[in-house]
Amino acid sequence: MLQQENQRESANFEWVCQAVSATEETCKLSTTCHCAVCGKWFCAVHAEDEAWHHCVEEAVDKGEA
Repeated sequence: MLQQENQRESANFEWVCQAVSATEETCKLSTTCHCAVCGKWFCAVHAEDEAWHHCVEEAVDKGEA
């Protein structure tokens, strides 16, 4: 499983998911998970989706997920 930090500092604005699909679509959902591998913020939907978050695919290849 990927190392993730599920807490983020509160601010006066919301972070937007940094996931990008293979067709370069972006996600507009609020973030809930921070990836300790790539340092990007992801929504709960895309944090574990290898099509949108490539660290998941790399972790599966290494047997970590």
